[in-house]
Amino acid sequence: MTSSNSIHVAVLPGDGIGREVMEPCLECLDVLAARSGGFSFTYETLEAGAGVFRDTGVALPDDVVKKAGAADVMLLGAMGLPDIRYEDGREITPQIELREIFDLYAGVRPVETFPGSPVPLKDPRAAQLDFVLIRENTEGLFASRGACEMTGDDEARDTMVITRKGTERLSDFALRLAERRTAQGRGQGRVTCVDKANVFGSFAFMRKVFYERAEKFSGLKADHAYVDATSLALVRNPWVFDVMITENMFGDILSDQAAALMGGMGMAPSADIGDRHGLFQPCHGTAPDIMGTGKANPSAMLLSGAMMLDWLGETMNSPELTGAGETFRNAVRAAFSDGNLVPFEVGGSAGLREVSDRVLGILKN
Repeated sequence: MTSSNSIHVAVLPGDGIGREVMEPCLECLDVLAARSGGFSFTYETLEAGAGVFRDTGVALPDDVVKKAGAADVMLLGAMGLPDIRYEDGREITPQIELREIFDLYAGVRPVETFPGSPVPLKDPRAAQLDFVLIRENTEGLFASRGACEMTGDDEARDTMVITRKGTERLSDFALRLAERRTAQGRGQGRVTCVDKANVFGSFAFMRKVFYERAEKFSGLKADHAYVDATSLALVRNPWVFDVMITENMFGDILSDQAAALMGGMGMAPSADIGDRHGLFQPCHGTAPDIMGTGKANPSAMLLSGAMMLDWLGETMNSPELTGAGETFRNAVRAAFSDGNLVPFEVGGSAGLREVSDRVLGILKN
């Protein structure tokens, strides 16, 4: 943050509804800044994604990477369109490239529900979920992304990579997060390594390194669970979890399953965090089927904005920014509290502006 307390935000609206949900998020951030008076935002819009690839042949231009890296933080809408692909059939995914370029190794997927939010499970405990899934973002099965080994037309081989460095830093990130949650009176002081160590040596190695790191955090409980059993528990009794870590591909799958517990992808925020950079984005994709209809749920984008403020508050040692993050999150909670705000994605009629205006009204008043 500069001496003028202006925070430089690299805004990457991307494609589809990413562009639509970004606008109300920036509106809310400006209201929070005006309320505080102690900070402000300078937005630099950077274009990347499937649309840029269609027009220029490059999905993530070098100058965009340079400018994004120079900003205090990155805020991303959504990127990719199913009908625009690379020659080998893969979709355009600059968001994954940004994780690799800036070493954003911790994919943080909080799962938090609250009264009035559109949760699918009937058990009343499902309306008070509060746990975090942390996905390793830079290796695992994704390590072979774009480098599939083909043997003629008979075999395709992708290789999973799990390193000591990657597991140590992910474990430490999760263990420190569990400590902070405990200090805040949240969670159970517990970190679970989700793996498939009964079948794969790479996961047995990951589990071993995780327990080595956990020994340094005597105030926490460390345990493990197989990924298939975890999938079952996420449906049957998800309230047993606190903080979880897992490999890249497992995290990709489990984070979508966890998003369903919140009512859908439109309710699920996320962060991709490294030692020097942070990128914040909703878990959902570009949803071209509802693009331009006004049906997009902006809640995940708004909650990602709140996570951005949390991270800025921590990295800049600013209680003001941390407080703004909690105010933002509380405004989204309050918007749904009466149970009458039901987004289109769960069978209701509340669209982009209705949800956004409800949250903005709460922030302003």
